[in-house]
Parts: sequence; structure tokens; C-alpha cells
Amino acid sequence: MGMSPRSVIAALACAAALAVTPSALASYSVDTGGQIAWVRRAASNFVSAELSGNGAGACAILAASLRATQHHRSCAQRWNAKLATLLRKPGDGILLRREQRAIRSAPVIFHGDLAWIHLPAPLIGGRNRFRWTENCWMLES
Repeated sequence: MGMSPRSVIAALACAAALAVTPSALASYSVDTGGQIAWVRRAASNFVSAELSGNGAGACAILAASLRATQHHRSCAQRWNAKLATLLRKPGDGILLRREQRAIRSAPVIFHGDLAWIHLPAPLIGGRNRFRWTENCWMLES
């Protein structure tokens, strides 16, 4: 059985959104009731937590699946350890501050309950993707 016309259109729209070059993204950022500001604020809060070595603050922005306890360690414990290591490396603080500045003007693309903010480096994993959940934009991998 083939895809419905609606499914084909949705798949093509998603593929087109992902294929857009970063320089052209600004024209695709459409503010729908302050959502761009919400995504930028969530990204900024995440980077601020990283810069301050605040694992609990970083976890507050993560989607529930990423906050789960793993190997008897809470999300905050894992991120506190990760951030302590990260912040000891020369230059990582500079890179995080560069990300923080880029967030202010980074293009944001929405597709349903997903949003992508296009930054020079990924916040976690391989994408800067947020999902609308828990009544706010939560970072997911």
C-alpha cells in the first residue's frame, strides 16, 4: 500500500527543511507565538548551565528520556562529572561562550512539535533538536 498524498507532502516538507543550507535558514524562522524565543531561551539556559558546571541545570532542559537514571547515577551526577571534565579542557569554555553568542541570532526551524536551532556545534549528540513536551521545549538527541 502506497503513502497517502498528505504523508508524501509531509515527508517532502521535512526533507526540504533538513536540506536547507545554514545561510538560507534565517528566512525559514517563523515565529509562532514566541516559539523561536522559547527555543533560544532553552538553548541559552542549557549552555549557561554547562558554563557554570551545573549538571542539574543542564538536565532541566533535557527530554525525560535523557534525564533517566543510568547505571545508578542520576542525570545531574552524570552531567556534573561530564561538565567538570569538559571545563578543565583548554578552550572549551571559549567554545561554549561562542555558542552562547550564536544562539541569539541562530535560525530556528519548526516542524510540528520539533524545532532545530542551527548552531556552529551540537549541544548534545549530533543535532540541536528540541521537542515540545512538558509544556516547554526540551532538548533531545
